[in-house]
Amino acid sequence: QVQLVESGGGLVQAGGSLRLSCAASGRTFSIYAMGWFRQAPGKEREYVAAINWSGGNTRYADSVKGRFTISRENAKNTVYLQMNSLKPEDTAVYYCAVGRTTYGGAYLGANEYDSWGQGTQVTVSS
Repeated sequence: QVQLVESGGGLVQAGGSLRLSCAASGRTFSIYAMGWFRQAPGKEREYVAAINWSGGNTRYADSVKGRFTISRENAKNTVYLQMNSLKPEDTAVYYCAVGRTTYGGAYLGANEYDSWGQGTQVTVSS
């Protein structure tokens, strides 16, 4: 069973940056796609970014494109989300997730992922 632990969240002013990390264990990390999702209070969980198993393909939600960058370091079983030019509307709990199938693509849908971390809070003040 895979374990995911997110870190790096916190409080930042608008325009600032944060880097989230997600450390995975219990599965051969390097052959699975990874995704980042977020959920703000009173809203549904939404897709933020995804990276395919090899790291060669990434996809982003329109709301974060150009500001956020997803990357992975397979030697450390870790996926990152670099968040720049943060806005108050980026405030949410951020979750990482592991793809359901091996050698998966940078999928957008939450149903393509089957293991989730506990989340890390990101708060952006105006």
